[in-house]
Amino acid sequence: MSRSEQIKILLVDDRPENLLAYRAILSELDLDLRFASSGEEALKSVLVNDFAVMLLDVNMPGIDGFETASLIRGRKHSAHTPIIFLTAFPDEVHAARGYAHGAVDYLQTPIVPEVLRAKVKVFVDLFRMTEQIKRQGEERLAFDHERMRRNAAEEANSRLRFLARVTEVVGRTLDYDLTARDLVRLTVPTLGDHAVVARWNEAAGDEWHVVQAVATDGLVSVAELTSIDPLPTELADAIRQSQSQQSPTACRPFQAAPGDSGPRLIILQLAGQKSTFAVLGITREPAAPPFDADDLTLAEALASRASMALENANLYKGLERADRQKNEFLSMLAHELRNPLAPIRTAVDVLRLKGEGHPEIEWAREIISRQTSHLVRLVDDLLDVSRITGGKIRLDLEVLDAAAVVSAAVETSRPLIEESGHQMSASLPEEPLWVRCDRVRLAQVLSNLLNNAAKYTQPGGLIRLEVDRSELHAVFRVSDNGIGISAEMLPKVFDLFSQSERSIDRSQGGLGVGLTVVKRLVEMHGGRVEVASNGPGTGSEFTVRLPVLEAPPDGCVVTDSPSENRSPESPLRVLVVDDNADAAESLAWLLKHRNHKVGTAHDGRRAVQLAQEFRPQVVVLDLGLPELDGYEVARQLRKSEATRGALLIALSGYGQQEHRRRSSEAGFDYHFVKPLDFAALQRILVESHDRHRGELAPVGSD
Repeated sequence: MSRSEQIKILLVDDRPENLLAYRAILSELDLDLRFASSGEEALKSVLVNDFAVMLLDVNMPGIDGFETASLIRGRKHSAHTPIIFLTAFPDEVHAARGYAHGAVDYLQTPIVPEVLRAKVKVFVDLFRMTEQIKRQGEERLAFDHERMRRNAAEEANSRLRFLARVTEVVGRTLDYDLTARDLVRLTVPTLGDHAVVARWNEAAGDEWHVVQAVATDGLVSVAELTSIDPLPTELADAIRQSQSQQSPTACRPFQAAPGDSGPRLIILQLAGQKSTFAVLGITREPAAPPFDADDLTLAEALASRASMALENANLYKGLERADRQKNEFLSMLAHELRNPLAPIRTAVDVLRLKGEGHPEIEWAREIISRQTSHLVRLVDDLLDVSRITGGKIRLDLEVLDAAAVVSAAVETSRPLIEESGHQMSASLPEEPLWVRCDRVRLAQVLSNLLNNAAKYTQPGGLIRLEVDRSELHAVFRVSDNGIGISAEMLPKVFDLFSQSERSIDRSQGGLGVGLTVVKRLVEMHGGRVEVASNGPGTGSEFTVRLPVLEAPPDGCVVTDSPSENRSPESPLRVLVVDDNADAAESLAWLLKHRNHKVGTAHDGRRAVQLAQEFRPQVVVLDLGLPELDGYEVARQLRKSEATRGALLIALSGYGQQEHRRRSSEAGFDYHFVKPLDFAALQRILVESHDRHRGELAPVGSD
C-alpha cells in the first residue's frame, strides 16, 4: 500500500523515547505514523491531516494533553476524531477530566503492546469503514448528480428537437391555415392536451378563425371553428382578454391561470412587425403536471417561431391578392385599350383604300398605323406578362423547320427595323433544322429580340440573325452594334420592367417586359436564353437554345402555308355587331368596299332580331355587348334555323385561353382579339367559300 493510501495515526508525546516505543509497537499495522512532541505541533498537524485515531500524552509542557484535546475538539473537521489519552498517573479525576475533553479511552504507561495495537486497530478499522461508506455516499451522490445532468441534457435536447421540428414543419408552406393546423398538431401532446390558434377579424366585428388540436385517449384531433365560444370558458375568456390587451411589439406570455398545484393555461400573443394578429393558447388537464418555468420558456420559443411562420403566410397571401388584382387590372386595361384601337386600325385601312395618290393623307395614315401598331405591342406585352406569370399560357406544339419561324419573326419586325434605317442580315442552315415549338410563340420570341435590337441601336445600325445547330440544340443568335449593356445591367435584363439606363430625350419605347416574356417562353419550350455584351457602346448578343430533333416524326405534317390574299368569288352577307359605333361602322365600310352586303347592330337583342331578317352568312360579333352578351347571342344564332350555319367570329379585348374556351362552347368558329387584323378577316371570308362550316379551323386561331 502506498504511503498516500495508508491510514494516518497521530502520536503526541514530549518524550522521544516514548514516541520511538510507539513506533515499534504499531509498525506491524502498516500505518502512516505521524509524531508531535508538543500540543502546538499536534494542532498544526491536525489542521492539514485527517487521522483515524490520536494518542495524546496528558503531561506535556506548554499546552497539556487535556487543553490540546479541547482545541482539537473545537475544530469542526476533527471534532469527532477518536482520542486515546496516555498517562503514567491514572486516577479517577484524571480519567473523568479526559473523558470530559472527548477521550474515547485512557491507557496507563508503560503501554502493553498487544493492548495498544488492539485498540488502535479497532479505531483504524472503524475509520476505514467510515471512509468506505463516505466514498460510497460520494459516488452515489456523484452518480445521482450525473443522472440529473443527463436527464436535464436529454430534456433540453428533446426540447431543441421539438423546436427544430416546429421550425421545419411550419416553414414548409406559406398557407396560413395549413401552418396553423401543423402548429397545433405539433403542440399537442408535446406541450399540452389542448392547443388553439385564434385569429380575429377586426373589420368583421367579433368574427374569429380558430384552429384547435385536442388530445383524447391518446388520439389527437384537429378542427377549425368560426367562434371561440365552443372553447372551455377559462380558455375563451383568456383569449378575449389577450385580444383586448394586445401589444404590437412583442410576443409575450399573457397570463398563466394558477391552480392549486400550479398553472395549467398559457396564453401567448402571436405578433408581427406591426401588430398582434392572433393568440396561441395551450392548456393541460388536471391529471397532468402543471406548467413550470421550462415549459413557459419552450412555449415562448414556440410562439416566436409560429409568429414568423404565420406572418410570412399572411404576407404571402397579401402578395398573391395583389398579384391577382394586378393581373385583373392588366387584363381590364388591355381590354379597354383595345376597344378604341379597333376602330383606329380599321380607319387606317379605310385611309389606305381612299388615300392613294394623296401624299399628305398617306403620310398621316402611316403615322397612325405605326403608332397604333406600337400601342398594340404594348398591350400584348402587358397581357403576355400577366398570362405567363399566372400560368395561363399553353403552348400549341408542332414540329417545324426553324426557317419557317424565322421568316414569320422577320416579317413582324421588318417595319420597325426599316423605320430606323437599320441594315439586317439573316443566316440560315442549308439543311432543315427541326424543332418542336409553338409557331406563334417562338416567332414572338425572335421578333421581340429583333425589336429590342432595333430600339437600342442607333439609326443605320447593323442587326444580324443567325440560326445554326450546336450538338443537341438549335441556336438562334440576334446581335447588334447598338448601345450595349453595362456589366451591372447584364444580370437584370430579363427582370420584369427592367430597361437599360436612358434619358428623357432618348426614350426607346416599351415597358421593359419584352425580354421577360422571351425568357419565360423559351423556358416553356425547354430551352434557355443568354445575353452577352462587352459594355456600353459595344452592342449586344442574345442567344436562344432549343432542343433539336433529328427529323420530323413519321406522318407529321410540317407546312408553312402562304397567307391568302384574295377576295371571295361572290359577295357575302356579313352582320357586324359592336356596341362601339365607330368600330362597327368603320369595319362595315371596309367590308362594303370589298363588295360584301353588310348589316350593323349595337346591342345583343337588336343583333338577334336583325339576323332573322338579314340571314347573314358571316357574323362578326363583339363579346362585350349590353343586354345580351356575345356568348348568349351566339347561342341563340346557333339555335335559329336562319343562322344555324353562319360563320361566327368572336371579337373581344380578351384573348386568354378561358375566353377562347367559352367562345368555342358558345358556338363561335373563330376568336379574334381587338384590334381586328382586317387581312386575317379577309382570309377567313375566303375560307368560308372553300370549306363547309364543320371543317373550319377551331376557335383559338387568330
